[in-house]
Amino acid sequence: MSGAALGLEIVFVFFLALFLLHRYGDFKKQHRLVIIATLLAWYLCFLIVFILPLDVSTTIYNRCKLAVNSSPAESNGSYVTLAPSKQKCFKPWSYIPNGIMPIFWRVVYWTSQFLTWILLPFMQSYARSGGFSITGKIKTALIENAIYYGTYLLIFGAFLIYVAVNPNFNLQWNQLQTIGIAAANTWGLFLLVLLLGYGLVEIPRSHWNGAKRGYLLMKTYFKAAKLMTEKADAEENLEDIMEEVRKVSESIKYNHPLRKCVDTILKKCPTEYQERMGRNMDDYEDFDERQNSYPSEKSLVKLHKQVIYSVQRHRRTQVQWQILLEQAFYLEDVAKNETSATRQFVHTFHSQEPENKIIQYFYTPTVEWYWECLLRPWFYRVLAVVLATFSVIVVWSECTFFSTKPVLSLFAVFIQLAEKTYNYIYIEMACFLTIFFLSICVYSTVFRIRVFNYYYLASHHQTDAYSLLFSGMLFCRLTPPLCLNFLGLTHMDATISHKNTQPTAYTSIMGSMRVLSFIADGFYIYYPMLVVILCIATYFSLGTRCLNLLGFQQFMGDSEMTSDLIDEGKELIRREKRKRQRQEEGENRRREWKERYGNRDDSTRNRAVHTDQKESSFTETNANRPLSKYTRSNGRTERDRIELLQDAEPLDFNADSVNNDPLESDSGRYQPGGRYLSMSRSKIFDDV
Repeated sequence: MSGAALGLEIVFVFFLALFLLHRYGDFKKQHRLVIIATLLAWYLCFLIVFILPLDVSTTIYNRCKLAVNSSPAESNGSYVTLAPSKQKCFKPWSYIPNGIMPIFWRVVYWTSQFLTWILLPFMQSYARSGGFSITGKIKTALIENAIYYGTYLLIFGAFLIYVAVNPNFNLQWNQLQTIGIAAANTWGLFLLVLLLGYGLVEIPRSHWNGAKRGYLLMKTYFKAAKLMTEKADAEENLEDIMEEVRKVSESIKYNHPLRKCVDTILKKCPTEYQERMGRNMDDYEDFDERQNSYPSEKSLVKLHKQVIYSVQRHRRTQVQWQILLEQAFYLEDVAKNETSATRQFVHTFHSQEPENKIIQYFYTPTVEWYWECLLRPWFYRVLAVVLATFSVIVVWSECTFFSTKPVLSLFAVFIQLAEKTYNYIYIEMACFLTIFFLSICVYSTVFRIRVFNYYYLASHHQTDAYSLLFSGMLFCRLTPPLCLNFLGLTHMDATISHKNTQPTAYTSIMGSMRVLSFIADGFYIYYPMLVVILCIATYFSLGTRCLNLLGFQQFMGDSEMTSDLIDEGKELIRREKRKRQRQEEGENRRREWKERYGNRDDSTRNRAVHTDQKESSFTETNANRPLSKYTRSNGRTERDRIELLQDAEPLDFNADSVNNDPLESDSGRYQPGGRYLSMSRSKIFDDV
């Protein structure tokens, strides 16, 4: 059982990261390297969060063994008994042997740092590049990252020169490594506190507001109005880009050297635009003889980049609009069903996707009504109270974790109480819940924030490659300081507890922060207190109000602009609802008509086939008989068929003579001037 827990968590975390990446990314359309790099970054960060509680329980057991070895003791099986106090040090079920965790943490940490500082920034520029070859994309990525990499190399080089020249510093390689780790963790802690202060307030408040049906419906109307504006903007932008592509496609013919680049751009366009612009692709043009101004390869690279961005944005807004419509329709159904006397949930529209039979069997309309109209609001309220309690404990501990005598951090109190009884299951559960809640507050903010249209994690496979890679960078930079902050809250970090005890394996690879005392004793201790100010600002929605003043419409109940957008969104939803109802009514009428007259149509069709067989047999028996002028025969039918085939040929309306074909002269089908006399009133009923 020593390595079973570690192995199970490694496998579970991998599938968790794969599930989340499948929800936000698109495995079929996005590049495999982007998927692999993002999956590796997410996987390593989630793995640190899940494995750290095992490291804590193993460290507590190792401390117990050290205490036993320093005092008279008796060994008995899987635990050690202290002679004076008769206490037992049980080996935890998830115990990891010595030597495994340091290697594991070293591999995970340095791999994540290589991803966040070197590989992922390069892949971001590579994914955004509009180059038409691998070499061109690599060249563009290197140029864009030259300033990024050069800044870090300049700072690091200046620091090395200062250390080499100053005789007061005698730094070794381990100390330089610790300084680099401290610099990375300082940057991560700075961003961590900002995201944590927002998540500690917004997550409980969002669940509390989730119990308010009217609030959710009004916010959905508000989102609909904003999304419609973004959707129209995306469609207009796509039309402009496609117009530029059309001009380029018409100017550069298939025999031009840059035609391959144009074909690559056309493949990235939507199908309807490809069909529209594909008509003039085969026209030949001698570009050497004509002195036309053709676009350069650099301008085509820029156009390729714009096409990729505009198509992705247009597709994302279309999908988000459909999802928002389904959400709005469902919330309106909930509001209608709250006053239902039958206590059965009735949907306005049937689900377009086939439902699972097992879910449909257990989740009946009655169960759905009780859950949506009665139980779900109370469940969200209880969950919001629990999350708010956790938030208060986190804020209190962040402000008091530096106090060791007395211990004021509540998380440290819980861990120390469990450590006295060596209840490893309680220790692991307390550690896991603590770090899991901190991770939820930080990571959920990463998933919610949106930096214009450059960074935006959209669900239902609508996140672009640039945003996926950027999220991997953020996770790799935020997770190490998050874990150090957790160890500080629980006083498992010797820098905070000021005890000469065995550190955790995770802390050992970070090195001693005493090399930089102003960071260890100053920034790491007092900066997390700013989370109180950030929580107060989030509670009063100061950031939302500032964005609203700057012109970025935000959902605020006391704003006139918000009321106007809610009314606009409500009208848009009503319009889409009427449109959907007309479509369903038309489909129902066609289905009823088919069910009512389907058999009659089949019998009519069979009767027609039987009649044709009789006529064909009658024609075969009379094929050798002489035809009379006044008898009804099949000759007229054959002539009509020949005429229908001849109608497909082009007519010469400037002909001076009339064709003397007896088929045409007898029927009077064609006369000089291109007139069809068979369509006149006197000729319509001649065969009747």
